Formats: sequence, C-alpha cells, structure tokens
Amino acid sequence: MATSAPVQPSPGGVGSTREDQRRSQYLEVKAEVHRKLLGRLNLETLATTDRARAEGEIRSLTANLLAEARAPLTIGEREAILGDVLDEVFGFGPLEPLLRDPTVNDILVNTASQVFVERRGKLERVPAAFQDDQHLMRVIDRIVSGAGRRVDDSTPMVDARLPDGSRVNAIIPPLAVDGPLLSIRRFPAERMKAEDLMSHQALTPQMIDFLRHCVKSRLNCLVSGGTGSGKTTLLNVLSTFIPGRERIVTVEDAAELQLAQEHVVRLETRPPNVEGKGAIKQRQLVINALRMRPDRIIIGEVRGEEALDMLQAMNTGHDGSLTTVHANTARDALSRIETMIAMANVNLPDKAMRTQIASAIHLVIQQARLSDGTRKVTGISEITGMEGDIITMQEIFRFDKLGVSKEGNVIGRFVATGVRPKCCERLRASGVQLPTEMFESVTEVG
Repeated sequence: MATSAPVQPSPGGVGSTREDQRRSQYLEVKAEVHRKLLGRLNLETLATTDRARAEGEIRSLTANLLAEARAPLTIGEREAILGDVLDEVFGFGPLEPLLRDPTVNDILVNTASQVFVERRGKLERVPAAFQDDQHLMRVIDRIVSGAGRRVDDSTPMVDARLPDGSRVNAIIPPLAVDGPLLSIRRFPAERMKAEDLMSHQALTPQMIDFLRHCVKSRLNCLVSGGTGSGKTTLLNVLSTFIPGRERIVTVEDAAELQLAQEHVVRLETRPPNVEGKGAIKQRQLVINALRMRPDRIIIGEVRGEEALDMLQAMNTGHDGSLTTVHANTARDALSRIETMIAMANVNLPDKAMRTQIASAIHLVIQQARLSDGTRKVTGISEITGMEGDIITMQEIFRFDKLGVSKEGNVIGRFVATGVRPKCCERLRASGVQLPTEMFESVTEVG
C-alpha cells in the first residue's frame, strides 16, 4: 500500500511534530471519508454485487469525497486512503495488509491502539491501529459472524477460523479489562515438508529418516512442546509418512491439520450455543471416530478426558496414531497425560494408568522454540516399559544448546545418543533395517 514519505526530523524535534500532525490529519481525513462513504453506500446491495464493479464505484465515490475534503494529501496518501477504505468495506480493516503479508505468523491486537505481529519467531510492534474500541469491535464481529459465531456480553469469548484456515480468538469486556483483544494464529498457504524442516535446521536427516520409518511401521507418536513451538507443523509433516491407502480420521478442537492424503475424514468440536447447550467435546468425537473404521486416528491436541479414549484406541488395534500435548519435557508430557486421564473420573490406580501409557505410546518427540525464535526438535525419546511404578524412557536423539552467537543465533548440535532403540525389532519386522551409524551421528548447528 503506498504511503507518503515520512518527514525527516529536524533539530529540536520540529520534524517529528510535523510528522505527527500530518499523521493525525491523514487519520482524520480517512475516518471522515469512510464515515461519509458508509452513509452513501447500500451495504446489502454491495454484498451481492460483483467486487470489481463495486470497487470501481467505491473508487469514484472516494475520489469525490477526497476532493470535497480539500485536504493537502499527496497522491500516495490518497491511494493509501482508498486502499484502507476498500479494506474496511470488503475485508478486516487495518488487519488486511498483515493478513496479506506471508512473513507474518501471528497477529496480536492488544486493544485498539496496539498491534503486534510475530515474524520469524520474534514479536514486533507494527504501526497498524484501529480508530477506537468500536472500530475494533466491528472488525471482530465481522470475523466471527463469518464463521457462524457471535461475540457479545453473553458470550464475551469466542474461537473462530478465517477462510484461509487461520485460527482466531477474541475476548471482549468485561473479561478484557482494557478493551477488546484479538489473536490470529496464521498458517502457511503451503504445507511445510520434511525437507523444509531440515533446511531450517529443525532436525537432522537421520532424525527425519527415523521418524519416517516409525510412522510407516505404525508406532504411536506423541509430539510435545510449548505454545508456538511448532507441534502442529511437525504433526503435519509426520502425517505425510502415512501410506495413502489408509483411512485417517482427524479429531481437533479447531481444525488446523492439512493432510495430503485422499482418504481423510476431519472432525471438529463444537462450542455451546447461546443457551449453553449443544457442545460437542473431543472425547465424544474420539469415541465416534472409533466407529468410523479408521486405520489411523490423529488428534490435533489432547487436552482433557479424551486422553483415556486415545490410549485405549492405541492399545486396541488403532496403532500408528499421532497426537500432540503441551509440555516442556518428554517426562512432563507423560505426567500431563496421567493428569488428563484422571479428569475422566474412572478411578484408575496410578500403576494401571502408567501401564496404559507405557504400552500405548512408543515415541515422545519434544519440540521447542528457542531464544532466537527458531523451532527445533530438542529430543526424541522411546518409552521402553515399566520398572515398578515408573515409566522408563531412553533418549535416542537430543539437541544440546552450546551458546549464542554475537548475532543472537543459538549455537548447538544435534546428537544421536548411541542408544539403539528397542523399536528397531518392530521396524525390522516391517522390512526396515536401520543402519548403526544413524544412532551415532553429531550435527553442528549455528
């Protein structure tokens, strides 16, 4: 979007003051033009009109309104106002340029005056802003209504999806103290592949080869990590290793997975309606998925009582299943699974619970976002069984952080621990013979 060149600051801050005045004048003109434009347009007719034709009418009307305003604007500023007005009428206002920017991963609106984005794993503030809370509320309402949801005093929190699949969360007063808040989690238009993860040094060729054979040989894998660590991206990559002839059923709280196979059935939870009824939880969908003759079940994220049904599915013929969980370490991931099983109110003894986990899950893949914003697989661990009441694990691959460069980049190395996993016997039965060198490699990063 074209904008005018900023005024260079002069001694004493005079230039900066002029720039602020010009910016304020620009915003006032834009708001006035937009207000008058909405007063003259028939929005209901506009919604059913061809966009190209409607844009022509809006362009002509905006030019007339700018002429009436007689504001000393440059050609660039006039084009910018026109673009902003079109974004307001057809899109999501100040968010549209950010949604068109492929480098933006997350958009975080902290009230009308503050907008942050995440690029390459790091947060930065951007000049985009809303006129006021009412302006932000109009955009939020347009987003959630397009997804068949609503947000108001009776339902001040809402989850929704944009047409491109981006995940949206909005929360408004009185729950949001300082004003409406909006978070948009974007997903790349093109799915990342294993080669992309290796080029970004998220893991090594040896690690991806090991995971490829494990998925093909139907080992149950749990991807663990914190928020924004890349769990869903890795889950998408792992799913590409599933043979195309298998029937896959996915269960998600908010549909994010992008599977390439043809035979995929997608299920998504449903929130309660205005009366607080009609909610469908993940546990109900997991139970229903078992009746749909799946070869594999993929749960986007296990976060509650459905953990028990997931483990039972893994233990009763639906091996090769994949899921994610929020946890900082592989051991913490198993503890979280225990906690979630307890939420199902089945009163299982601790040992029986851990036996279920140890027999159901074969691999725990730990993912992390490091201080420089990069995402890496920091560990691949195998569950080997039980010793007394304790689940035993052995680490097969890990990432050792050695330091940080002057540029702020993390320096480290991927290390194969030298342990030959017990699952090699299962892989051999599937016709896969892994070389010994795979478990003795060291790869420097940074």
